[in-house]
Amino acid sequence: MRRNVSERHEIAIVGSGFAGSLLARILARLGYDVVLLERGTHPRFAIGESSTPLANLALERVGVRYGFADCYRLATHGRWLAHHPGLRRGLKRGFTYYRHHAGEPFAGRGLDSERLLVAASPEDALADTHWLRADVDHHFVREAIAAGVDYRDRVELTHAEVGDDDVRLTGARNGEPLDLRVSFVIDASGPGGFLARALAIPSALERMETHSALVFSHFDGVKLMRDVVPGMPEGPHPEDWAAVHHIVDEGWMYSLRFDHGVTSAGFLLSPRGLATLRSAATGDASSIWREVIERYPTIASVFAEASPLMPIRFQPRIQHRVTQASGERWALMPHAYAFVDPLFSTGISWSLRGVERLARAFENAASKDRIPDATTLARYDAMLGAEADQIDALVAGAYEAMAYFDLFAAQAMLYFAAVSFAEVRQRMLPDDTAAWNGFLGVGDDVLDPLPRASLRRLRAITRGRGESGSAAERESFVRWIASAIAPRNIAGLADESRHNLYPLDLDVLIERHALLGMTRERVVDALPALRGMGVEPAFAT
Repeated sequence: MRRNVSERHEIAIVGSGFAGSLLARILARLGYDVVLLERGTHPRFAIGESSTPLANLALERVGVRYGFADCYRLATHGRWLAHHPGLRRGLKRGFTYYRHHAGEPFAGRGLDSERLLVAASPEDALADTHWLRADVDHHFVREAIAAGVDYRDRVELTHAEVGDDDVRLTGARNGEPLDLRVSFVIDASGPGGFLARALAIPSALERMETHSALVFSHFDGVKLMRDVVPGMPEGPHPEDWAAVHHIVDEGWMYSLRFDHGVTSAGFLLSPRGLATLRSAATGDASSIWREVIERYPTIASVFAEASPLMPIRFQPRIQHRVTQASGERWALMPHAYAFVDPLFSTGISWSLRGVERLARAFENAASKDRIPDATTLARYDAMLGAEADQIDALVAGAYEAMAYFDLFAAQAMLYFAAVSFAEVRQRMLPDDTAAWNGFLGVGDDVLDPLPRASLRRLRAITRGRGESGSAAERESFVRWIASAIAPRNIAGLADESRHNLYPLDLDVLIERHALLGMTRERVVDALPALRGMGVEPAFAT
């Protein structure tokens, strides 16, 4: 008889990665009855590992608003080490890019090297982190359980039926039927997730400009780039302790070093790049990995003694997108709605923005069953749609710009101008509505149109075939980028005298105080907040 009775809960969250678990915990803190459903078990492997200053700001806001000391302490490398040393992570001081050419060692030409370094923090203690997701996701699940969330793993959901008064979820757990009725369901399960299938939400993949494949694993024994190419001029941060990007003819490679010696690495391959690989026809991940590595002597040296800690995997296309992010009694987390590419480390930050928005929506819910109203859900849907378009245009432009390093370095300035402006404003001018600010400049009169305009200009230069264009075309593009970002360039970006080495320059910030709408004196007074030097909030023990 038990099998014919539906359980009732207020909220169901499907997927227990960090975003789903954190949102479940927040809703439990707000007094909701939350069930968190996981198809697998923890700890488990996941990629999407590189945090950014905007991600850390979101973690801090969540920690302070809801009294979660761990969130606040996981927001910088120093606090993480002091309070959670058992959770494995990596030091990330900034972003590092190298341009390699097939058959040639990396050309270390001093300040004229094809190298771009952009610092994200002034010191290790305040730095960002790479998250070993097996540890971090498991931590957030445990904290959700401790907060009163009803967590269930080994759950296979098969159907969702949205009614006037509730949503019915059916499936099985450990072979036993599962039947739940909830007021609202949130999908945090990732690409091609449960709700997209169960509600037959149409795909919007055809509208995406970015197209890339991924071959990846975790490795032991990866050498430092600094040791393989000695004598390079010092940059604004230790270049290996960063999100390291190797730009190659076929696409690009990420290399994220964890503090315990493991490195997460993968190649993102464009359709043109993949077509040049003999091994691509077989789809064999190890063969594709070896073929690309062997084309680039310096990368081959970095990985000469490396061994994968799990089988190398291959995904022929990593992009996904659906047409709708929310509806009556349901919502998708950002990563369940769309994913573009890890090129600018947007994943964690965008997911946390989604956590904040949905948490606020439930905080402000005034209906009798305490769920967000239609206007708020429509706003959430519209924001995610615009932001997915923005990330897509920015990344697609970067793939076009990989044809010539000066183009790529200029295109990257769009990202760094948008995030540095947002970070400084959020730290110096804290705003209770920051969660609803547009991501990557969405809604900003200056920044919003730039990725799409840049993509059009780049495709005119490359002819959409990966051509490098003429010197005059490239110089014109570089000048246009510098001019376009000038009203938001508080970090001294796009400055030829820097030789693509950009430190965290507070003197430039003070000098450009007017771009923030602040006086010089007010910027100076706010510098401790920017450097993260405030007193830690008091958290209940």
